[in-house]
Order: sequence, then structure tokens, then C-alpha cells
Amino acid sequence: MNSRFATQTRFAALAVESSGEESEEEVSDVQDVPLTTKMDDTPPPPKLSKTASKKAAKAARLEKLKKQPDAVQKKQPPVAENHISTSDVAPFPEPVQAPEIPAQNPFETANAAPDVPAEPVVEFATVVSDAPQDAPHISEVPHSPPELFVSLQREVSPQNSNHVDHVDESTKEQQTMHSTEKTEPEQPLQSNTVTPSSDAELAKKRQNIFTRTLWTFIMIFGFIGLLLMGHAYLILLVMLCQTLVYREVTALFSLRTSDSKTADKNGKDPWSKTLNWYFFAATNYFLYGESIIYYFKHVVFSDSQLLPFATNHRIISFTLYTFGFMGFVMSLKRGYLKHQFGLFCWVHMSLLLIVVSSHFIVNNILEGLIWFFVPASLVICNDVFAYVWGMSIGRTPLIKLSPKKTVEGFVGAFGSTVLFSLLWGTYFMRFKYMICPVHDLGVSAWSSVDCAPNPVFVWREWQIWSPVVTVLSNALGRQITTIPYVPYHVHLLLLSCFASLVAPFGGFFASGFKRAFNIKDFGHSIPGHGGMTDRMDCQFLMGVFTYVYYSSIIRQHHVTVGSVLQTIVSGLTVEEQLELIADLRRYLEGSGVQIPC
Repeated sequence: MNSRFATQTRFAALAVESSGEESEEEVSDVQDVPLTTKMDDTPPPPKLSKTASKKAAKAARLEKLKKQPDAVQKKQPPVAENHISTSDVAPFPEPVQAPEIPAQNPFETANAAPDVPAEPVVEFATVVSDAPQDAPHISEVPHSPPELFVSLQREVSPQNSNHVDHVDESTKEQQTMHSTEKTEPEQPLQSNTVTPSSDAELAKKRQNIFTRTLWTFIMIFGFIGLLLMGHAYLILLVMLCQTLVYREVTALFSLRTSDSKTADKNGKDPWSKTLNWYFFAATNYFLYGESIIYYFKHVVFSDSQLLPFATNHRIISFTLYTFGFMGFVMSLKRGYLKHQFGLFCWVHMSLLLIVVSSHFIVNNILEGLIWFFVPASLVICNDVFAYVWGMSIGRTPLIKLSPKKTVEGFVGAFGSTVLFSLLWGTYFMRFKYMICPVHDLGVSAWSSVDCAPNPVFVWREWQIWSPVVTVLSNALGRQITTIPYVPYHVHLLLLSCFASLVAPFGGFFASGFKRAFNIKDFGHSIPGHGGMTDRMDCQFLMGVFTYVYYSSIIRQHHVTVGSVLQTIVSGLTVEEQLELIADLRRYLEGSGVQIPC
């Protein structure tokens, strides 16, 4: 009995000292004296704070609880050693009365509690019991000091800890609700109702997907159609693409003056856009004129009307550029100087990266459609497989300029592009329409095209090492001594490696360019796909590499009719040309060749 009384007293004292606030049960068990003792003899208390108001409300509830009969019974079942149940702490033989509360403030019970040494305990909300269900017990000790439960846990042995078998469900729900109100802020109610704005966004997203898919198929089938129609149509396609790209890139440079007053007075420079397109036209005249003269010598130098332009092409091109340079200097105006010179540099860099690259792509078309079509297909294939692998297993970011690019997508696209290049290139190398250099711009896929194929397209046999022959023959059940291949397969591997490992950096360059100007796309030339620059960023780099690789390693340098005719026309006088014709006629007649009249 004494131990129970001590436990009850210690619990009440600790509750008061630890929390500083009285819980309902603690005050009802420990305090029997009225809270309003001697209230009439004291002056009215000052205006209460928010905390004091809460305590006043709690004191009112305690006053109401004191009028209810005490339901605690004195009889309790015997307590087993090292076992804690409700009977150990809940039922008390007689209530413990707290000392009288000072009259100054009825809410300072915590300061008037006796000083009882306390052990560290933790807060607990429910007390479990082994007693029969009809036995009264204390089911809840709200806001009890946190040190009590720790001290009780130290007294409970691990073997007897399994004796806890009854929990007051209502008390648990109340404590859970109370703790939720204290720790969790109120969350706004979420409704599954679809608002009109979300409907509009969903419809817009579907429309964008439909538009993007539609124009993807339009570009694919349009490209295939132009490929079948012939070289001239593909050249026009390249010129159209470079024009759109040049317009998008130069449009990013907005001409603004540093002096707003001067800008309002003089307006914008009227010659900026005119000079931009003048330099563009002069550069195209020079580059495409070089291509026409090189690949169509037999046509240009045999026509007397085209001959002056062919022989003086470079001086004409330089003269055109000089006129543009002089016009730029004459258009300089004070207040626009910094921006005009910046635009001048911007235009020349655009011409170098766009028009010169397009010139090399046109040369690839004239060398044979396979040198244009297959490299462009490898870039598209790498882009598609990088998206597929990145969406499937992509986890590691590749580069900060393109956050959606992943290392897994980059590596997966590399392997897929290498395999694709071998299959794709091997199929198209069978058609002479694809591998023959152009001699007539009027040919198409339905024309009869014949030429001596480049040696890289001629099939060869690779002799297998004899020990490997034995292993393969035994494994396959038939004799295998050679493996057929073409040198073009080796070139395909190199082209696919460049398309997978280097060409994507053209896209990264374009991404950094867009981030520098804080734009999403370069323009809206292609519905659903952004600008033409967004689709051609990798193609320019791939086209330049293909031309340099082909002209350095694959192209055969031999004498052609066009080169001989160019030498005759540009290097011999008329008398020397007539002498050459007479000597050539005698040679052919001596060889038994019938010369048509």
C-alpha cells in the first residue's frame, strides 16, 4: 500500500514539475481542495495571456470533474514480482490531497507542487491492465511527463513485458487525435474533380503530340520522296534547310542601341537585315559555284556562255564580298556601333557554321547519294535509340547542358547505331543509283544508272586463320574458310562511331546556345518540332566529317574528261586547242577508230 501511495505521489509531482501544465486526471487525483479558495479576498487577476487562457479553460473542466464520484476501487489483484500492470499504478487506496493553492493565481499549481525527486521518464498515453474487465482502472494519463515511462520500462523485465494484453481503444484514438492536432498542420482538402484549366492543358498536350507525330511522318515520307526524285531535289532541300537555319540564328541577335534616346530619335538600322542576306547570297554563290564547276566540268567548260563565269568565278565572288563589306562600313552609325560590329561577327560565324557545312553536305550528294543518306540516317538512328535507352534504363545524367541526356542512353545508342549501320549500309550499297557519283542532275531512282563502282563497294574474301577454321567447321558442321566483306563495312563502323560519340556534341552545343538566350526552341519552322536548327544541329557536324573522311581516304583521284577539258580551255590558246584537236584526230585514225563527222 505504501509503495502504491509513493508511486502515485511521485507520478503526480513529476507530472507537475516536467510539463508545467496540469492534465485532467492528475489534478482530479491529486487535488481535492477547491480552486477558487479565497478568490473573493484578492483583487481581480490581470488580463490573461493566450497560455493562461488555455489553463483557465482546463481549470474549469477540472472543477466539473471534481463533482463526479471517484470510481477508483481499493481492492486490487496481487501484483506479481517484476510485473507492471494497471493495478501497480492506476488504483489508489485513497486520494492524495495537494496543498492549498495560493490565492494570487489559481493556475500556478505547478509551482506549488511538493519537490519530489524524479527519475527520467517518457510520455505515455495509455496504461494496460491484466485485471478483469469489470475492475476499474485508469485508462489515460494525458500529457504525462516523458520521464515516467522510461523509469517504468526499466522496472519491467523482458520476460514479463509480454504480459501486456489489454489496450483501451478509445484512449488510443483520443491520444492519436490529440498528437495529430499538435504535430501535423492542416492539409487542404484535395478533390479529384477535373477543373476546366486541367482539361484545357490535357487537350493542348494531346494536340501537341498529334501535331508532332503528324509532321514526323510528313518529314520522313517527304525525305524519301525527294531521295527517289533525284540529286537536284535533295540539293534544293539542303539549301532550304540552311536558309531556315540561317534565318533562325541571325534572328537571335536583336539590334539594340546602348543609348535609348538615340534609338527613339533615329530608329533601328535599316541596313542590318539587308546586309545579312547579302552576305548569305554572296557566300552561297561562291561555294555552290565551286561545286558546280568541280562536278560538272564537262558541261560548264563546253558551253561558251558559261565559260566566262567558270573561269572568273573566284574573282567575281571576292568582288561581291567587297561590295558587301563597303556597304557595311558606310552603314555605321553613332549609337549603333557596338551592336553593328557584333552583328557583323555574328553573321560571319553563322556563315561559317551553317553555309559552309551545307556546302560540304551538297558535295556528299554529288559524290553519291549513299554518302549523304546513310550518315544522315545514322544521326537520326542514334537520336532515336538514345531516347529509347534513356527512357528505359537511364539514371545517370550525362551533361548539364542537356539534363535529359543520360549515360545509359548514350552508351546504348552507341551499340545500337553500330549494328544499325552495318545492316543499313549493306542494303543500300547494292543500288548503283546510291553509290554512283552524279554526272547528270536529271536522273532519278527510275533512271538507268551505271558506273564503275568505287573499290570500297566491291566484295572481297577474308581468309580465316586455320585453327579457327577447324573450330568453326566442327561447330557448324560444314567447312568455312573465308568470310565475305566489303571495305565499306569498315568505313561504316567509323562513321557510326562518329555519329554516336561526336555528332551528339553538336546537339549539346545547340542546347548551350539556347540556354544562353533563355529560349526553348530556335523557332517554329516545323510545327511540333520547333525550329529547323533544332533538327539540323547534329547533321551539320556529321556532314562535314563525312566529306572530309571521304575526300581524304575513299575518293579516287584520277583524270576525268572534265578535268582535261578544264585544263585545255583555261590553259591553251585557240591555236593550241586547234593543234590539239588535229593531233588527237590523227592518233585516233592511226588506232583504227572511226571518227564521226
